[in-house]
Amino acid sequence: MNCCIVRIAPNVTRIVHSPCVTQFAGLKYFAPPVKYDDVEFPERTRLRFVDKVPQYPSNIRPPKMIKNLKFMRGPEELHNFLLHKQYGIMALGGGRLKWGHFEMMRLGIIRKLDTERTFAIWRVDAPWQPVTKKGQGQRMGGGKGAIDHYVTPIKAGRIIVEVGGKCEFAEVKPVLEMIAHKLPFKAQVVSEEILTKMREKEERLEKENLNPYTFKYIVQNNMGGCHKWISPVDRKWFGKYL
Repeated sequence: MNCCIVRIAPNVTRIVHSPCVTQFAGLKYFAPPVKYDDVEFPERTRLRFVDKVPQYPSNIRPPKMIKNLKFMRGPEELHNFLLHKQYGIMALGGGRLKWGHFEMMRLGIIRKLDTERTFAIWRVDAPWQPVTKKGQGQRMGGGKGAIDHYVTPIKAGRIIVEVGGKCEFAEVKPVLEMIAHKLPFKAQVVSEEILTKMREKEERLEKENLNPYTFKYIVQNNMGGCHKWISPVDRKWFGKYL
């Protein structure tokens, strides 16, 4: 311990003990830069422009459709993985994407990310499902209304857009989070590592569950006559998807 005398007043002094500090130089370790030798760029690195209205032949009248909520319910069983094993945006619930959402994602990624080092691809189709609407003030009846706009139905677990290239997850995460918050349904920014951990956690929870009376078991065995009051969707997905 080092000591020093500090004068507080003209006739008052105080001895202050200060710790002894010894300075020395050490070696710092800097991790080597990440190599991107295994990254494969697609032919088109930018998101293509999406048509607002699907193109039909001149001799075909654009068809009208019912709501078909089954296109938005349940899990996505096909496009639920990352093709390039890097980063993307995954839907956490069902919903519909309009043409304005496609433009928001396309312009946001082009303006915020370096197009020379990164690429982005669509994992959803262009708007194809027609949504009809009647004019304001019209009475009920008179047939189905005219087509107002087109949408793309999305299921839970669907990868909407995928981003990759010579970049880290920390570089693209703020941009993708900004886009995910503007979508009409809950979405999450994911990487290949995050998707792997989510699947492992789901399998582990199902394996380590000690309670045999799960919601799936109760529905399958019609305990308490639950088939009379539960939704048909819950009979199929056991309360996991709306």
